[in-house]
Parts: sequence; C-alpha cells; structure tokens
Amino acid sequence: MTIQDLKTKNLILFEAISGSRFFGLATENSDTDIRGVYYLPKEDFFGLNYIPQISNETNDISYYEIGRFVDLLQKNNPNILEVLASSEDCILQKHPLMDLLRPEDFLSKLCKDTFAGYAISQIKKAKGLNKKILNPIEKERKSVLDFCYILEDQGSVPLKKWLSESGKIQEKCGLVNIGNTKGMYAVFYDESETLGYKGMIQHEEANQVSVSSVPKDEKPTAYLFCNLDAYSTYCKDYKEYWKWVSERNEDRYNVNQEHGQNYDSKNMMHTIRLLQSCEHIFKTNSLNIRVDNREELLDIKAGNWSYEAVMQKAEDLIKSIERLHAVSPLPDYPDVKKTGKILIEIRENLYG
Repeated sequence: MTIQDLKTKNLILFEAISGSRFFGLATENSDTDIRGVYYLPKEDFFGLNYIPQISNETNDISYYEIGRFVDLLQKNNPNILEVLASSEDCILQKHPLMDLLRPEDFLSKLCKDTFAGYAISQIKKAKGLNKKILNPIEKERKSVLDFCYILEDQGSVPLKKWLSESGKIQEKCGLVNIGNTKGMYAVFYDESETLGYKGMIQHEEANQVSVSSVPKDEKPTAYLFCNLDAYSTYCKDYKEYWKWVSERNEDRYNVNQEHGQNYDSKNMMHTIRLLQSCEHIFKTNSLNIRVDNREELLDIKAGNWSYEAVMQKAEDLIKSIERLHAVSPLPDYPDVKKTGKILIEIRENLYG
C-alpha cells in the first residue's frame, strides 16, 4: 500500500505539516514535511496485511496506522506527541474521531527519558563529531610498527626511525619475548639471513609483531617496546572515522566546515529545541510546539555559537529538567488502560 492508496481510498484520519515549518523555524530553503495517521481497510486490519507505517522514499512524508500511533503515544515518543499537539494552522485534515486523542492523556514523567534521553544521545554524537572534525585521521593506515619503540639510553626512539638511521630492515630482525613484561622484546639482527628470523611483522596488515626462534648464544642488538593498547585504539578510531567519512552528508558537512564551529549546527539546534520542549513539559504539564526563541535557535543553526557555548546550554537545560522532573505532578507513565479504551472506541466507529 502506498501514500496514494491512502488518499484514493480515503483512509487518512489526520494529516499535518511537521518539521521546521511546524516548529516555526522554517527558512526559505526549508522542505515541507508531512506526518499523518491512517486506518487500514477492514480486510487488511483483520487479515494478514497489517501495515504499521507508510512513508515516501526520503521519509519526509510518513503516516502511521492508528494503533501504531497510539502505541507510540503511550511510549511518549517525542515526534508522535508533537504530531498530536499540532497547531490548527498546520493541520491539513482531521477526522472527528481524532479529537478523542488528547496530549494530556499521554504526557508523563517518561518524557524525561524520551525527550531528554534522545537529546543526550545527540549531544554524545555531537561530541564524537567534534572529535572527528578536530582530529582527522590520515587515509593511509598505520601499521603496528608505528607503535613500536626502541629503548635508547634513558628514553626511546620510534622503531622506524631507528631502522632507518641504523641501516637495518625489519625483515632481517628476530624478536624474542622478555619474560614477566608486557610488550617488551629483545631484538636480534641477521644480516646474512641464514638464521630463519621471521621479521618483526609478516605483512603490513598484521595486528601484532612476530616472534622468532633465536640461538641461545646470539646477543640482542636492541630492546623494543610495542604499545599494542595504543595500536588497538588507533584501529578502532580509524575504522569509525572513515566509516563516518563514507556516510556523512557532504552538503551538511561543508556547511559546518564553512562556519568553522566543529559541530553539526542543524542537529544541535534541534537538540536544544527538544531539551527546551522537555523543560516546558515539566514546567507547565503541557506540550508547546511552536518555539518562542526562533532567533536564538536559528543563530545556533547558523553556527554563530561556539561548540562550548552550545554544550553549556544543553547541560544547563538537562540540569533544569532533572530538577523539574523530581517534583513534577505528572504520572510516571500514561494510563494505558484509558488510552487503550479510546483506541478501541475509535476502531469500533471505523469498522462498525
């Protein structure tokens, strides 16, 4: 079933403009998002063709089956609560039965986890993005040898520098573990290549150094420390960084690079908005959709706030939410029995 099928068969119960236009944050370049609610034909609902959600390819337009919609309301899903609380000027169509669903029947202390919890996850994501932007990782991957050091006098020198300056090559080296130590090896060198040493690594992608069998009368050329912990951390960071590069939205990334604040400014604008919405719920026991600080939020989106200032704003809001939540008269959870009965009443009217 498609969105066009919903319209052709007159199955839409509710339809409203959402996104930036919905919040009062639209600019001349803003898209128009649509969210709505539908019901299925009787034979599909009672048969084997239950469809909980129908969206277009970009998810700019999404409709939820009435049962799925109520289920998400009971879970205090922020997006769905906001759809239910749509202002009149954003509502495109509304079936009279939708008046049975009221935001006040669903708002609960659970909003702290759903609104603020999601916002906090976005803040962690922003911090990770900040780290990636400030600490780019070269495309050429380092090997474990880049994390090895030769002990020298009272210090150490990078292994690759030592090999270069001493005229040695790693393939002629043999390593032997030094007992009762971690990452320490004795280095032996076989100029003639007759002793069968394995070299320090067997290939560039090796995740650890190689050890060799060394005759007992051989004398070590040097002692080596291999920092495998640092190499493991590097491998993890390398994988995450280049995965992010391959998946990032280049247009949005370039905008963020232009304003130079090292965070996804559009995402952080919505994160702050979500925290402010959560704070408003616990201050007033109601949900406010249309923002009253449009200029402030658009200022954040434009990248006119430093990363530190945005993070401080978010942390202050989280602390306020924690205080207000502790004394809020809202129930811990929505009344599932009550709202479940409302859903049944809606379905009975729809299906007779």
